[in-house]
Amino acid sequence: MSSDEYTYRAGTIKDKAELKELTILSYSPFTTLLNAEHANKLTATLKDEKRMDALIANSKSFVCIYQNKIVGMAFIVPHGNPWEIFKAEWSYIRMLGVHPDYQGNGIGKKLTQMCITFAKENKESIIALHTSEFMNAARHLYESLGFKKSKEIEPRFGKKYWLYLLELDKQNL
Repeated sequence: MSSDEYTYRAGTIKDKAELKELTILSYSPFTTLLNAEHANKLTATLKDEKRMDALIANSKSFVCIYQNKIVGMAFIVPHGNPWEIFKAEWSYIRMLGVHPDYQGNGIGKKLTQMCITFAKENKESIIALHTSEFMNAARHLYESLGFKKSKEIEPRFGKKYWLYLLELDKQNL
């Protein structure tokens, strides 16, 4: 598969079912790295309809399409929507996910870049995100795009997590 076979666009409410399915497909492989209790908790979180509905309602989503199927997704929540570790004045990326069969093809990078572009256009000053010790590819991706590890946060699912921030240069808008 070459990168020119993928198309990217903003997500819509019509994508809801596919986004929910992709959430489970892209994050479920991590359950093998967790103990049974934490794996069950992660699975329940991934399947939480209300949580996904709230994310869709409060964010801008971007998707990657391959052969008429969504194989990648990312959500950026604009400032004014605080959530657990994210301050109200920050925008933040949630649920960057790529179908396991399509990982390693630059989809996550392109979707993250789309989120950054949207944040700049929306005059955001900071993009935040969180990621964990078992998401090595994600950490490498975020760091390559300029995100800086801000601090270690409360463990989730029994694993270390960090808050990352990207300060946007408003002069380059």
